[in-house]
Amino acid sequence: MRLLDIPKTTRPRERLLNMGSHTLTDAELLAVMLGTGLPGQNVLELAQTLLDSFDGLAGLLQASPSELQAAKGLGGSARRAQLLAVLELSRRVLLQKMRKRDLLNNPDSVTQFLQLQMGGYLQEVFAVILMDTQYRLLSFQEMFRGTINQTSVYPREVVKLALDQGAAAVILAHNHPSGDVRPSAADSTLTRTLQTALSMVDIKVLDHIIVGPGIHWSMAERSPW
Repeated sequence: MRLLDIPKTTRPRERLLNMGSHTLTDAELLAVMLGTGLPGQNVLELAQTLLDSFDGLAGLLQASPSELQAAKGLGGSARRAQLLAVLELSRRVLLQKMRKRDLLNNPDSVTQFLQLQMGGYLQEVFAVILMDTQYRLLSFQEMFRGTINQTSVYPREVVKLALDQGAAAVILAHNHPSGDVRPSAADSTLTRTLQTALSMVDIKVLDHIIVGPGIHWSMAERSPW
């Protein structure tokens, strides 16, 4: 069916305005953002094709600029800019929420932010979320970058950053570009090393979260310490 054959009142844009965004499917929401389709492919079909190609919205939003450019229908810079703007807006909304909340009791906002921020990286990146005594966000810092499967983390630098920021607690985070977010033996050893180093200056490690595209592993939840 062509988009023009759909009654106007039931088209995605009209339903969004009249009934709310929650009534639309992922493909319909993406279609509203894209605006137009391609020759022989209406905008809804294009949206669904993109979601299938990137394994859903999470994969699409976390795709690299080069992956977006290579995707059929996203070759134009305007559409890629729109997607990147949506991603950045999502990150900023989550950061704003994190600054106002007790992160210890709001783990979902933390994992959502980390997945959006780091889930699509092509090399390993180690980061730290720093919190005050009320477990509210002080800052998010990406500290070390590595290759596709390893990174070098220096505990002294993590301790120095936490002290400089006046942090009372931290959440450690890094990504696994392979998509397998299970911690390696090296990940577990690093976590214990950082726990020991930070505890000596009275700073708590609340969790170590490993992220990939649309997936995460919380070491505190899976292997409570």
